[in-house]
Amino acid sequence: MVAEQGGPEDQKPQSDEARSAFVPPAGVGRRASASEDDQPTSEFAIPAGLAAEPQGSAAGSASGSAPGSAPGAGSGSDTIGSAFAPPRTYSAQHSPPAFTPAHGSPMIRLTKEAPWQDRMRTMLRMPVAERPAPETVQKPDETGPAVPRVLDLTLRIGELLLAGGEGAEDVEAAMFAVTRSYGLDRCEPTVTFTLLSISHQPSLVDDPVTASRTVRRRATDYTRLAAVFRLIDDITTEDVEVSLEEAYRRLAEIRRNRHPYSGWVLTLAAGGLAGAASVLLGGGPLVFLVAAVGAMLGDRLAWLCAGRGLPEFYQFVVAAMPPAALGVALTLTHWSDVRPAAVITGGLFALLPGRALVAGVQDGLTGFYITAAARLLEVMYLFIGIVVGVLLVLYLGLQLGAQLNPEARFIAHDRPVVQILASMALCFAFAILLQQDRSTVLVVTLNGGVAWVIYGAMARTGHISAVAATATAAGLVGLFGQLLSRYRYTSSLPFITAAIGPLLPGSATYFGLLAVAQGRVNAGLASLSTAVATALAIAIGVNLGSEISRLFMRVPGAVGGANRRAAKRTRGF
Repeated sequence: MVAEQGGPEDQKPQSDEARSAFVPPAGVGRRASASEDDQPTSEFAIPAGLAAEPQGSAAGSASGSAPGSAPGAGSGSDTIGSAFAPPRTYSAQHSPPAFTPAHGSPMIRLTKEAPWQDRMRTMLRMPVAERPAPETVQKPDETGPAVPRVLDLTLRIGELLLAGGEGAEDVEAAMFAVTRSYGLDRCEPTVTFTLLSISHQPSLVDDPVTASRTVRRRATDYTRLAAVFRLIDDITTEDVEVSLEEAYRRLAEIRRNRHPYSGWVLTLAAGGLAGAASVLLGGGPLVFLVAAVGAMLGDRLAWLCAGRGLPEFYQFVVAAMPPAALGVALTLTHWSDVRPAAVITGGLFALLPGRALVAGVQDGLTGFYITAAARLLEVMYLFIGIVVGVLLVLYLGLQLGAQLNPEARFIAHDRPVVQILASMALCFAFAILLQQDRSTVLVVTLNGGVAWVIYGAMARTGHISAVAATATAAGLVGLFGQLLSRYRYTSSLPFITAAIGPLLPGSATYFGLLAVAQGRVNAGLASLSTAVATALAIAIGVNLGSEISRLFMRVPGAVGGANRRAAKRTRGF
């Protein structure tokens, strides 16, 4: 130890400034190895006693060690690999099914038993980094999926859904399901009122591919909507093979197919809807006939205006005038057994845009505020068109001396059996107007009858607020409609839209317009406010019922009792 402490130079006393803080004090021996100050090492260097991993001739090779060599013995090049090179055990063909983030969130496992709507909606509400890798259902060619064709097919499917009145969130879920089924990862669909776009970025270093499509025309055909949902269900099912060519062929057939009901059948359905609504409000057989004739005249005039290329606003103005004109004419003839208010209100039931209102409020509640604002603005324009048409006729009738009684709405008409049958007839006619498939007409008719029974029991028997009773009945409609749609793996609109027909605020709208025409603006605005509140209660009730129905379903992706992710939020809840 004395020999290792150095020679005479080490024994010379040094000052505190000259002595390094890292020099061992006197009396402490040094190691025989070289000092770290002379040979500094990197923190990435392999510690002593550990052998370096074998480096193959090709980067990222998974061939392993050579036969007969010890595990961990180096057999290849000793060059240091890149930090972006795949690990030695990585294989592109046998890659892990999903990526687990560094912060430790559990990997989401989506159950195959859940409908594709719930699975895709769950992933859309997840951050992009936490979404599981796509499980390719439809096997692409060896060269990989044709990205432009898959995006084009996705946009065409989304266009049919959005034009048919589907909500923005459901359209995004459908587009997301198609792209994932064909093996495209990192896709982001975007839906607005008239524009669809989708972006696909293969990786972080590749350029994204973006495509868009504009919805020029919207038409109500729930039979076509159901056919599109069946196509999406087949695409997302592993047991059914649907190539891109087959999907294009089926989509073209859906577009070419004619509506299940002709124009004259729709006109008769509009008359039946107006007649059933007039009976629901206390009218008799003659009122039913007059209201049906007025609604059919308005429908034919609207068809004529549409053929001439007039905007939809003027079509609603023209369609609202014949029922109001017939009601005023009956008042001028002094028929005591005919209720003009029921005739005019029945004609309004066939025109109120309940479908667009429900879709607009649903988009707003799920976070699609731009689309919701556009839909609600459309509803406002259509409602103003109805107001203009009815006000013109009512004002003319008042100038001619028509005695329209604004107090007629306070007369009670308790005919439970007749009203239940009338509500079911209204739903049946409404389903025909929406071009529904024949297999769903009976179900939605029964759903509407149940909704009217709940409303009548609460509002008439229980003397509860009409708005609260309407919201409760609409919630049950949404609940049953969502459960039926999940049972049949289709859209919920065919089971909901026609069923809310008896709940629409036709009478409040008419009496509000009558008060405005008579110069009682405050009373008219109060009645119109009641109509708006009832319409919002219907829309919110339908959406709430749909959300409640998901509480009874199996939550896709739930691990350890995790809750389903909520809709898009603007705050951090």
